[in-house]
Amino acid sequence: MPAAIRYLDLIILAIALPIFIVAGWPLGGWLAAAIAWVAQRLINDYTSKRAAASDDPRTVVGLTAASMIGRGWLVALTIFAAYLIAGSDDAVGLAAAVLVVVLFTAYFTVNLIARPFENHRELPS
Repeated sequence: MPAAIRYLDLIILAIALPIFIVAGWPLGGWLAAAIAWVAQRLINDYTSKRAAASDDPRTVVGLTAASMIGRGWLVALTIFAAYLIAGSDDAVGLAAAVLVVVLFTAYFTVNLIARPFENHRELPS
């Protein structure tokens, strides 16, 4: 899969910055979304590599489940923290949340389409 498609969410994140600036939207919202999104992508990449390297199905399931739950909490708490840091400014939290939803939609769609074309190894019985 071409890198531009694999990293579409990160490309959208980069394109969103000038849009936020020109539209006058709160940059704190963009920054919170960017920090949360990049952090959760790094965590996902790390845990995915560890899960792929494991021969134990319980380890694979544990890493995958913990990663999904933890990353969701990380993003939600980061958006909430941005809202609180901005003095309970609804616009900051809303901007961050909307941007994260757009990024998640792009990431999920690309992975959903690309998944059947990836090489998967068989788990031991």
